[in-house]
Amino acid sequence: MIRTRIWLVLFSGVAFVASSAALYVHYNLIADSSYTSFCDISATINCEAVYESTYGSVWGVPVAAGGVIWSALVLLLASRGMRKGRQAGSNAAEYVFVLSVIGLAAVLYLGYASYFILNTVCLLCVATYVGVFGVFFVSAGVTTVPFGSLPGRLMKDLRSLPASPAAVSLGLVWLLASAALVGFFPNVSPTESAAASATPALEGSESGEEAKAEGSTALSVAQRADFERWLVAQPYVPIAVADEGALVVIFKFNDYMCPPCKQTFLDYKSVLAKFAADYPGQVKFVTRDFPLEAECNSGGVHMASCEAAAAVRMARENGTADALEDWLFDNQPAMTPDLVRQGVKQVGGVMDFDERYPSVLALVKADVQAGQALGVGQTPTFFINGRKVAGALEAEFFEAAIEYELARAQQGSNP
Repeated sequence: MIRTRIWLVLFSGVAFVASSAALYVHYNLIADSSYTSFCDISATINCEAVYESTYGSVWGVPVAAGGVIWSALVLLLASRGMRKGRQAGSNAAEYVFVLSVIGLAAVLYLGYASYFILNTVCLLCVATYVGVFGVFFVSAGVTTVPFGSLPGRLMKDLRSLPASPAAVSLGLVWLLASAALVGFFPNVSPTESAAASATPALEGSESGEEAKAEGSTALSVAQRADFERWLVAQPYVPIAVADEGALVVIFKFNDYMCPPCKQTFLDYKSVLAKFAADYPGQVKFVTRDFPLEAECNSGGVHMASCEAAAAVRMARENGTADALEDWLFDNQPAMTPDLVRQGVKQVGGVMDFDERYPSVLALVKADVQAGQALGVGQTPTFFINGRKVAGALEAEFFEAAIEYELARAQQGSNP
């Protein structure tokens, strides 16, 4: 029993430390838009992408907070409830097993979402999963009490708690700390958090009563000035392109299985439509392919990005590319090569996808090589009149960037 207790303390401790680190990272992503996590190693090994997805929070509370609360309770039960031997600690062992089943269900769901929907590996999440799996397997090996009797045993244990001041104190500390963690943690939705992390740190926000900068974006004078200073500080990479008379040329290096690519696709539609109406022919938006898949790029875990990029190219010849892009992003979570083949046929009207795929894939690879030469390492990456913006901007900042470049080009200013 002592060995079992030690293993349970070890595994729950691993889960507690990993969950606490994850919560620390999530807090900093919300509090500091310039923060970069130590576990963001690449586009596919990236904690930030997971925490800022819809799977990173529940009702605005980070999933990591649940991990901290769960592992702290298991740690208390294992270290205190099982300390007097098997007979006295039998109920605690069963409680730990029940908690481990709940934890296992949660991490199986979150692991599936991370690996197969977001196509991203979160190292801190993996460490938490190891802790939860360890608690499950160890506690399962010592569980002998019939589960039908557990509710009655739990009520009996709760009634006997006042006899142990130490147990009451620890329980109250756990309850109050858990409530404080949930109640006082910054409540930010996944979409807001993701947008905030992608936007440069801006200072000097003004209230709605204060003066706004001229233009259509809802930015204050100070915000716009700070953003423009940030924009001109980004790397400038001259790109030779037939601008067709446009004053602003925007390149987006895109992956159809990349969640931020989908978000910017949706968010920027109205912005681009506005400039098309107000400044016809002055703003040119070009999508370039950068699938994060080994078949056509140097690496990545996306399973159908190359096929999706080739499919849109073929659909473009039929005038159905816009409809196919909508369809691909709508079906992004379930995208597979076979689903792409189905979509390109039904939505894109392309009947010879497989026959043409090798030759079109060569064009996709040419985009990838061009992106690599420009230093593209993640999706989406934008070049706005040569200014490299890695990641997504909120729609109002994207609009402000175009307005800035339009004004600069009209004045004949150099980059």
